[in-house]
Amino acid sequence: AAYEENQPKIVQATMKFSQSKPLYDALVKVQQSWEAEESKEDDFVALQKKRAVENSLRGMKLGGVGLEEGSPEQIRFKEIKMRFAELSTAFSNNVLDATKAFGLEVTDAADVEGVPESAKAMWAQAHQQHLIAECKDNEEKKKELQEMKVDPNAGPWRITLDGPSYIAAMQHMPNREIRKEVYLGYLTRASEFTAEKLEKKDGEEKKEGPGKNNVPIIQEILKLRKEMSGILGFSNYAEMSLASKMAPDVASVTDLSNLIRDKALPAAEKELAAATALAREVGGDQYSEANLEKLMPWDAAFWTERLKEKTFDLKEEELRPYFALDAVLKGMFELIERIFDIEVREANGKVEVWHPDVQFFELYDKESGTHVASFYLDPYSRPADKRGGAWMADCQGKSDALGIDVPVAYLTCNGSPPVGDKPSLMTFREVETLFHETGHGLQHMLTKAIVGDVAGINGVEWDAVELPSQFMENWCYDKPTVYGFAKHYETGEALPEEMFEKLKQQKTFGAGMMSCRQLLFGMMDMELHSNYDPDGDETIFDVQRRMADIYTPYAKPVDEDRFLCGFGHIFAGGYSAGYYSYKWAEVMSADAFGAFEEVGLDNEEGVREVGRKFRDTVLSLGGGVAPMDVFTQFRGREPSPEALLRHNGLA
Repeated sequence: AAYEENQPKIVQATMKFSQSKPLYDALVKVQQSWEAEESKEDDFVALQKKRAVENSLRGMKLGGVGLEEGSPEQIRFKEIKMRFAELSTAFSNNVLDATKAFGLEVTDAADVEGVPESAKAMWAQAHQQHLIAECKDNEEKKKELQEMKVDPNAGPWRITLDGPSYIAAMQHMPNREIRKEVYLGYLTRASEFTAEKLEKKDGEEKKEGPGKNNVPIIQEILKLRKEMSGILGFSNYAEMSLASKMAPDVASVTDLSNLIRDKALPAAEKELAAATALAREVGGDQYSEANLEKLMPWDAAFWTERLKEKTFDLKEEELRPYFALDAVLKGMFELIERIFDIEVREANGKVEVWHPDVQFFELYDKESGTHVASFYLDPYSRPADKRGGAWMADCQGKSDALGIDVPVAYLTCNGSPPVGDKPSLMTFREVETLFHETGHGLQHMLTKAIVGDVAGINGVEWDAVELPSQFMENWCYDKPTVYGFAKHYETGEALPEEMFEKLKQQKTFGAGMMSCRQLLFGMMDMELHSNYDPDGDETIFDVQRRMADIYTPYAKPVDEDRFLCGFGHIFAGGYSAGYYSYKWAEVMSADAFGAFEEVGLDNEEGVREVGRKFRDTVLSLGGGVAPMDVFTQFRGREPSPEALLRHNGLA
């Protein structure tokens, strides 16, 4: 409530700054003075200042500084900006409310037969927490429930829509009807299917505002984005968005997407055919061709997981005991020390934290012993009061002007929490996510840039910002790195060799479908912000189906699919006409890791040398140097998609 109350003031202050003509004119004069005289400053410092001024001028142009003071265009532009803030907050809140409102109770043990112990424990604990929450003011009953020991095998179990719970249900729940209910629950969040119920729950006092259905909110956002980009002279919002990114135009994004699609689509179709064949073979009569023409969306993840287990004889759950969070952190910190010459030290108790789960760490340069940065880590899912997903945010950035020499980052994940007396035992995907967010954190924390606007991730073009994060994920398949942390949490036994080999082989399993899914999200976003007419007859879901025909023709959306109503990246985050950035940056990150492969991952001296070069370029230069220049300084050439296709088994 406090955030929503103050948000308009923040937007107004930001607009006042971005539309300040005196400030803009002063920055133009600074830029012109640099062009007229030769700088006596260090080249990198001068470059940072130039980039900061260029970015500021471009940002101010995109913020409406060129609009005449008091003109109808400027007044309308401000109105749109204010409305955006309200709509994006409403969008996020609606998704969160719909996520929290869903809970499916399962009481029959047959329905969870074969489900991993960790998932059953998570669902049983969720049921207990739900009962405690329902007690409200009955402290005696609440205490009784809190003291009750949860039995993962006895139930009842409560499936929720927060990430770990939803994914576990899709991959492991044998009951098709339950999977369908959970899938549709997730895909219809914050749509016309859930809005009425949530509005009734809120009562009369919440009738003002955009409402609980995100469909009209999306429609209005798209209309306003089109109008706003038109006011600034762009033909569409995508063009406006790309003005501050690496990709030169929509055609370039489409070309890269289609290049990858041509390799990924045949692989995706084979993957789905193999999962379907297994379902027909062992799934019983309900999966026969007579009863089921093709696997439904709520079947695909379940049977893909069974196929993966059959192909590699390795269940995700068998790996969990080897990935205890504390051990994974220790191993990851050893990697950072090995390749970047940075020591990470635990510093819990030195600072105040917002939740008992949160940990605090400090980074030291090994060579000088200097304390260079710090970070908070909030590792676990807390569905009641924490949004899903994973992210890095800057607590404070490096800035010579502000006298800040030690940057601080927030690393937030939504991993599997400890259950009972067991520590947090991570899925391998959660391990990759932790490495991913740490990659973002390292770019923020190891920056050598001292101009705040281009230090760390500041000033880095949006489609290059995922480079260090995706780069770090590659180390999850590097043997010395993995064996630095993959030890059984009870016995200390190392991950068996054959398990690690299967894990590496699994990396490309399902890569076709995963690539096509990401391409669909990126191109659906781009289409909505370029060619789609919000005032025309076509709906946003027509666009989704049209793009699915191109990128995922093997998996058309069901009629109830309202995925877009929960697509916070593009309607409440910073990825509007920018979701393609994940693939764009993945090309660079795969190519960057290729430099380590070329010297040999078992060549310690070579790896250290390339690691130091990566630190001195990608992690150090921040937004102070254009990302293509940063990449060519590291790699000696422009990026190529060959390494990405090879890593995904699609070459």
